[in-house]
Amino acid sequence: MTWDPADFRAAVQAELDAFVAEQSRRLAPLGADADQLVLAAHEAVRGGKRFRASFCHWGYRAVRDDVADPAALVRAAAALELLHASALVHDDYMDASATRRGRPATHTMFEARHRELGWSGSPQQYGAAAAILLGDLLLSWSDELLRRCGFAHDVVRDALTVFDHTRSEVIAGQFLDVSVQARGESDVALAMKVLRYKSAKYSVERPLHVGAALAGADGGTLAQLSAFGLPLGEAFQLRDDLLGVFGDPEATGKPAGDDLSEGKRTVLVALALDAAPADEAARLRAGLGRELSAAEVTELRGVIERSGAAADVERRIHTLTEEALVALEAGRFAEPARGALRQLADAVTQRVH
Repeated sequence: MTWDPADFRAAVQAELDAFVAEQSRRLAPLGADADQLVLAAHEAVRGGKRFRASFCHWGYRAVRDDVADPAALVRAAAALELLHASALVHDDYMDASATRRGRPATHTMFEARHRELGWSGSPQQYGAAAAILLGDLLLSWSDELLRRCGFAHDVVRDALTVFDHTRSEVIAGQFLDVSVQARGESDVALAMKVLRYKSAKYSVERPLHVGAALAGADGGTLAQLSAFGLPLGEAFQLRDDLLGVFGDPEATGKPAGDDLSEGKRTVLVALALDAAPADEAARLRAGLGRELSAAEVTELRGVIERSGAAADVERRIHTLTEEALVALEAGRFAEPARGALRQLADAVTQRVH
């Protein structure tokens, strides 16, 4: 089958807008400052490809294709997008990223507001506080939206158990990432562990599990979804790592070579440091984690390409995607979910932004 995700994305956006609007009404008594925080929440949940919501939706339909309450399933899927928005707000601050999807990152936006209004204290600290609190608020809302999605309490309870694991994994994975960067470690196996827990599991495998749990899946079905979702999630993040170095800023909404300036110790970087000649590896290592000119980004991209690391990552993406598709074909999944998941696998691994 061919699945057109545009209508689904619009439905998820409508649920997110309605939920944030409800929260805005609740918080209205707090006044103008709370209004600014909610406006930032509206901005944080706007746009995006909605991959996590999509995997949740099709995780449900892989188990059972009859959806008694389609709106409840959309709300449950939208909860994954609130979790994702929370992670992005926090991630942008931790990585000192000034932009997100071509717009100012949350901490940057509130820092600028502090300066424009001439307030006392540190604009940077105010921006940091706003980003931490907005990320926390979105994280809290993700739990609330899933609990209130509309499925029966016992069904939601099983999905919440998966959701609890998901949030613990992504937060611990994020801390592993910042710790690896702080130590300056560039080990391929360690970079794969960071990739798996910071992104791969919560991007594909766990959303599939949340949807499947809502459909009443047993342990065997969840294992089959893991066999598909985990390698696909790893391929998804490896593609993201390539885009973080080689992506077009017009498409990614991020500066050229942003991952290099942020000093991210990705699988791509670890492979390049292992394979590049000593002088080029030293040049790459010295460039990580500092502001780079366009010429320096081009130079470091050349080091990575000449090392063979970019080609190696492409091969890994292909191998992991094939592993996922083999598992998809072997799994006992309802149609048309198998076709939609195949289409999603292509979308997450072959994207350009």
